[in-house]
Amino acid sequence: MLGGISIWQLLIVLGIIILVFGTKKLRNVGTDLGGAVKGFKKAVHEEDKEGENKDADADKPQAKVSHDETGNTYDVQAEEKKAEQSDERK
Repeated sequence: MLGGISIWQLLIVLGIIILVFGTKKLRNVGTDLGGAVKGFKKAVHEEDKEGENKDADADKPQAKVSHDETGNTYDVQAEEKKAEQSDERK
């Protein structure tokens, strides 16, 4: 059975765990684990619904953006700044 572990050995290990942690902590861990699994299932289910809605939205035309204003162009000339004194940096 189960790689050489009998049911009696599992019960002994479970008894030791209950003695070490207590039933209250084990109950809290079980509740937290159950809530996490429930939340995960809910998120997966909601994602599936959103995926179906996205497929339906793909058939609809998308809004287009247009720029009717004329663009402003600025001509600039880049100039190098000369170091006032190279000794100041050192």
